[in-house]
Amino acid sequence: MPGAAAIAVLSVAVLLAAMVQGAVGIGFALVAAPAVTLVDTDLMPGLMILLGFLLPVLTFVREAAHTRWGGLGWALGGRVPGTVLGVLVVATVDDQVLAVVVGVVVLAAVALTWYVVEVPDTPATLAGAGLVSGVTGTAVSIDGPPVAIVLQHLSGPELRATMSAYFVGGGMLSVAGLAIGGELRAAQAATAAVLLPAVVVGFALSGPLRRHVDAGRTRTAVLGVCAVSALALLGRAVVG
Repeated sequence: MPGAAAIAVLSVAVLLAAMVQGAVGIGFALVAAPAVTLVDTDLMPGLMILLGFLLPVLTFVREAAHTRWGGLGWALGGRVPGTVLGVLVVATVDDQVLAVVVGVVVLAAVALTWYVVEVPDTPATLAGAGLVSGVTGTAVSIDGPPVAIVLQHLSGPELRATMSAYFVGGGMLSVAGLAIGGELRAAQAATAAVLLPAVVVGFALSGPLRRHVDAGRTRTAVLGVCAVSALALLGRAVVG
């Protein structure tokens, strides 16, 4: 369990992360995970996955009517084998190597969708995105970009509601997988409980930013968060 100073730093990071995801629909791990990694690498990825439960629930309660249910089953279906692979990755693959691979893949996907390719919203692409998301979400706690890239053309409320439903289901799979694989620790759960108030406050403060994103800026915000997420992973790999 981190000391008081570390908890204060983590609380600020988690509050800001909750504001970003409350507005855009993704980005919680992007903002908070680097701070968690710097404070104590043993808290990753369990702390981020556990904290990731509350925020999607709050978002879903607020915007459930806008959820696009059709593709969720495909994305979550792909996430099941992805979670199994993610647990194996946590146990066997060096974190820095994984961070570089994921960062490069996400940056390439952002570049392709921004300049060249429009990713179709189909069962195959959603299942594939869910598979990749299961691996990255379980291994490094960043699971939003693969699915968000496929859903980037939804409106702000639709994207936030749909991604929130996906995060709740996917997070449950990741927590179960880490627990079964012996990779979920008591200190991670205890720290998550202490930081939950910061999640609630950050979500409450996300309203003004959410209105800004909804004013025709959803796709730009999603791709921007995905790109910065990838750069953060690469930065963590370089720093070590």
